[in-house]
Amino acid sequence: MRIPAIDVSATVTSLGIHPDRTVEVPANPDQAGWYRLGSHPGQAGSAVILGHVDSTHGPAVFYRLRSLTRGDGIAVRASDGSITHFEVTSISTYANADFPAQKVYRSTGRPGLALVTCGGRYDAAHGGYQANVVVFADLVSNEPR
Repeated sequence: MRIPAIDVSATVTSLGIHPDRTVEVPANPDQAGWYRLGSHPGQAGSAVILGHVDSTHGPAVFYRLRSLTRGDGIAVRASDGSITHFEVTSISTYANADFPAQKVYRSTGRPGLALVTCGGRYDAAHGGYQANVVVFADLVSNEPR
């Protein structure tokens, strides 16, 4: 995955869900993770890619995610070598209690991409970050391998 506006060039691993039905996150803070139980990039619905904002060692893959602006480009390379291009349409921060799961993990409609990381205030006593930053992007083109 490449996001030139924030200097991201990262491998993307596959993610599922934990037994408690929460979404897995990448084990490596320098990798992003695609939610494999949802849409594939470029297919109907919203493909979801998650990444850490930071780690105990410093900034992680999505540290600058909230700095993206409308119109910035995102490219996702599939395992077959094809590349799907997206353009950022909006960036929002949602309190954990107000996370719009239906919008982020939608399985129908226009092909899109949702990038998700932690955000808001960090509160160790309450489990860490108290919000999520979500970048929504629309499909621009598919580049076959």
